[in-house]
Amino acid sequence: MLKRLDVNGNPFLGVLCSASDALAVVSPDVDGEGRAGLSEALGVPVVVAVVGGSRVVGSLCTLNSRGILLSELASREEMEGLRKAAPGTDVLRLPGKLNAVGNNILVNDRAALVHPDMPKSSVKRISDFLGVEVLRGTIAGMKTVGSAAVVNSRGLLCHPRATAAERKALGELFGVPVTVGTANYGVPMIGACVVANSRGAAAGTPSTGIEMGRIEEALGFL
Repeated sequence: MLKRLDVNGNPFLGVLCSASDALAVVSPDVDGEGRAGLSEALGVPVVVAVVGGSRVVGSLCTLNSRGILLSELASREEMEGLRKAAPGTDVLRLPGKLNAVGNNILVNDRAALVHPDMPKSSVKRISDFLGVEVLRGTIAGMKTVGSAAVVNSRGLLCHPRATAAERKALGELFGVPVTVGTANYGVPMIGACVVANSRGAAAGTPSTGIEMGRIEEALGFL
């Protein structure tokens, strides 16, 4: 299912939310109606969290069906709160200076592309914890790959200036078709605008019909 949503007038859903095929983690700024809309669109339970005291949880966490990866900024109390809200879900805090893990990691259940400066030790932690192949790289020359694209098990939609070489590498890594596009009326930072899994997606309310059609096609919902 596809939906247009915003959070108190903020259409950058990927900054405030993160999702997998098992779960969605959202900011406390997302009200009950928004949580219901996201749960309906994504077909998964929604849990509310803060990370490091911050509400931009989409920037500070990422997840796939195997677990939730959190910024080094996350407290033990926040980690325990997530474990209680999502019983049986593994939670790991990733150490290091690149602590905006949602911005710096693009992941599905098969693979992850990470910031090119991600330390080797962090690459191994990500691979072991999320159970995926991990490569360093860029999208449209940008290091914040999680902000520049969204991926599920069916497809990948990324920044329109991604090079042919980057698109080829993405397709080989994730094993899905790669499409370029925008959301929120021309914003190229797809990962900041869209939250998605293999069941559905939500984009900011300014997204045009053409953009929503591109999201639907790129992520395999047609």
